[in-house]
This record gives sequence, structure tokens and C-alpha cells, in this order.
Amino acid sequence: MSHDHRWLHRVRHALTPHSHDAATKVDQALESSRAGLRALWISLVALTLTALAQAAVVAFSGSVALLGDTLHNLADALTAAPLGIAFWLGRRAATRAYTYGFGRAEDLAGIAVVLVIAASAAASAFFAVQRLLEPRTMTHLPWVFAAGVIGFAGNELVARYRIAVGRRIGSAALVADGLHARTDGFASLAVVLAAAGSALGWRWSDPVIGLAITAAILFVLKDAAREVYRRLMDRVDPALVDHAERELRLIPGVRDISGLRMRWVGHHLHAEAAVVVDAALTLMAAHEIAADAEHQLTHHIPRLTEATVHVDPDTHPGAAHHLRISHSRQPA
Repeated sequence: MSHDHRWLHRVRHALTPHSHDAATKVDQALESSRAGLRALWISLVALTLTALAQAAVVAFSGSVALLGDTLHNLADALTAAPLGIAFWLGRRAATRAYTYGFGRAEDLAGIAVVLVIAASAAASAFFAVQRLLEPRTMTHLPWVFAAGVIGFAGNELVARYRIAVGRRIGSAALVADGLHARTDGFASLAVVLAAAGSALGWRWSDPVIGLAITAAILFVLKDAAREVYRRLMDRVDPALVDHAERELRLIPGVRDISGLRMRWVGHHLHAEAAVVVDAALTLMAAHEIAADAEHQLTHHIPRLTEATVHVDPDTHPGAAHHLRISHSRQPA
């Protein structure tokens, strides 16, 4: 965008309402939280129905592998509880004690999800080793096969839905929970393969496949734990930082960028930037540059809902900067 167009855009910005106004930002934040809660409720119902269907088959087949898979699905459904609480807390307004709001509750929920995935891996390994040491004959194989297919389909649909919504609203915890659902889908697929192996007379197929699925769950656990760890450590995609710097350098009056920091709070981004301007500018002119910088950041950086822009004067080398102006736009 040329400088002339930038100045024209600023004039329009001063005369018309904009989508980065506080009320609109609050609406966007609430809408993303509603989307997350909706995803949790839908997946909770789907996984509960899946587990109930499998439990009915467990009752007359005596399949230990299917019992383990049913427990996995119930555990996956229960992860909706910490995530639901996190999304509910994230909708609360900031307080004097929690000035950044309660979005970080999602990171705590992400830790809970990772722990549940780890517990699922441990349970899967336990049942597999137990079956390996104490072989048992599986009965009602067609029903067990069908229950495994239902479990795989239910978990995979829930996983795709959670991951898609989580990535759309920027929730690492919801993505991790979707990956957890996918691990339980793998466990259900193991039941299908175990039933097929038992039909061929391979009693060892159930525990061996169970151990293989445990290894797959551990790989997914690694990915989910890494995602949650990065959020806890305030990591952002370097491409977002590069994008923000490019937008700031295009603003008329900005001579340099002396600092830029970005962080996730829940599923929303916050940014703090420091730009260098001509030291001879008036306070009003410096404020206009800060306002323009905030405007460009909140309009062009995905899921950025809050930006604070500091303005430093461009003095001769070695001189102290005596002027520091900030312009911040935050949701009410």
C-alpha cells in the first residue's frame, strides 16, 4: 500500500467506525469462546454415544481390548470438562487482580488434556501386557469388529471437528484434545485388527497390536505436549512477528522498530511494539502514528485483539530518549 493510500486510510479511520473497536473485539472474543464450547458439547455427546454403544458389546463379548477402548472414549469425553471450564473462564472480564483476563486457563486445561493422553497410553500398555501374559479367547467377534469400527469413526469425526475449530479460533488446548480423540480412534482401530486376528486364530494379535497402538499414542502425546509447552512459554509463529514488522514499517512516520513482542493469552494474540519517529514531532502527531500502528496491527494480524504501541523519538546517537508515548486498544 502506498503512502498516499495510507494517509487516505487514516482519514477514513478518523471519520468512520471500524471493526477493531472495543465492542467488536469483545464480540469476536465471545464468539470464538462460544465456538469452542459448541465444539466441546457436540463432541461430548458424540463420544458418550460411542462409548455407550461399545459398552453394550463389552457386556456380552467379554473383550478386554474393547473394554480398554471404551474407557479411552469415556476419558476423552471427560476432557470436555476442563476445557469447558477454561472457555467459560476466558469469557470473564479482566479484574484488578487478573489484568490480562482469564485466557490462560486454556493453557492449564491443555496440561490436563496432555495428562489424560498420557494416562490413556499407560492404560493401553497395561491392558496389552496383561493380555499378552494371560491370553483369552474373544467371543462375538462380528460385534466386537463392529464396535471397533464405530469407535474409530466416532473418534475420528470428533478429532477432525475439534482440531478444525481449535485451529480456527487459535486454541492449542482444543487442538490437543482433538489429537487425543484421534489416539482413541487408533485404539478402536486396534480392536478391529485384534478381532480380525482372533478370527484367524491368532491369539497374540490382540496384545501385540495393543502395544503398537500404545507407541502411536506416545507419538501423538509428544506433539500435543509440545504444542501446550510452546503456549506456556509464550512462543508465537515467527512468521507472525515478521508480518507485524512489515505492517509497522509501512506506516508513514515510522523510521524504525525498536521492539516488538507478541504472546498468546488463551486463543487471542496480544502485541506490544515500540516504533521510532522524528524527535521534532508534536505530541499529537506522535499519537496519530501510534494510533495508525495499532490500527494496522489489529486489522492485518490474525486473532490479534490487543495492541500497545510505544513511540520513541529518533535523537542523535547516544542521547537518551526522553519522550515515550503509548497508544493501546484493548477490549472493554
